[in-house]
Amino acid sequence: MCGRYASARDKHQLLEEFQVELDGDPDKELGPDYNVAPTKNVYAVLSRVPKEAERAVRQLRVMKWGLVPAWAKDPSVGSRMINARIETVAEKPSYRQAFAKRRCLLPADGYFEWMPVEGDKKKKQPYFIHPADGGVLAMAGLYEFWKDPGREEDDPLKWLVTCTVITTDAEDDLGRIHDRMPMMIEPERWAEWLDPKLTDAKLASGLLVPAQPGRLTADPVSTDVNNVRNNGPDLIKPLSPEDDSGLF
Repeated sequence: MCGRYASARDKHQLLEEFQVELDGDPDKELGPDYNVAPTKNVYAVLSRVPKEAERAVRQLRVMKWGLVPAWAKDPSVGSRMINARIETVAEKPSYRQAFAKRRCLLPADGYFEWMPVEGDKKKKQPYFIHPADGGVLAMAGLYEFWKDPGREEDDPLKWLVTCTVITTDAEDDLGRIHDRMPMMIEPERWAEWLDPKLTDAKLASGLLVPAQPGRLTADPVSTDVNNVRNNGPDLIKPLSPEDDSGLF
């Protein structure tokens, strides 16, 4: 699963990096977050056709991490739906409609996974897994709109926009840490993945190709990341050789 990641690039950087045409939430700007956890607000890149427009426009939006299906009675289910498995995402009722019509990219600098320490099953070492070239990690995601029946139609909180990360089997080098990893979308596939006119599940699935071996690298980091209240660039700083000598 992917249950924690880092997203420190500011809005201006993301607008340029993803060639965004429209800032969908101009009044919202998230600060650097090195410990993104479920139910937090995150940036998402998507394409939608605005009212009275003739084509889809790529935009940056702020969403809550943890997908809430449109038919859900209670938005609290989102905390349990932070990941969607690629093997079942096209069939499961919770994700099926979003996979066909509401796909997005979730920008990240990297994500965290934990591996049991040899000789001590109760202790787990966190790793920060990120692009080896320092580039942005565009995680494949889905988004959904949920209408709160308890609020008035003109209430700005009437609609809740949520998202989830699609996961796949981890490639060999990373599988030793955890058997799952976020599905990445390479830049040359962004436009197709985001295209709202692409509603064929098989074609959409064909755009999901696991990362090539060596594309990502993993660094052991401080256990400070275990506490969601901790934040800051030190969380993704690799441990020194002296600090990680006792991991294996």
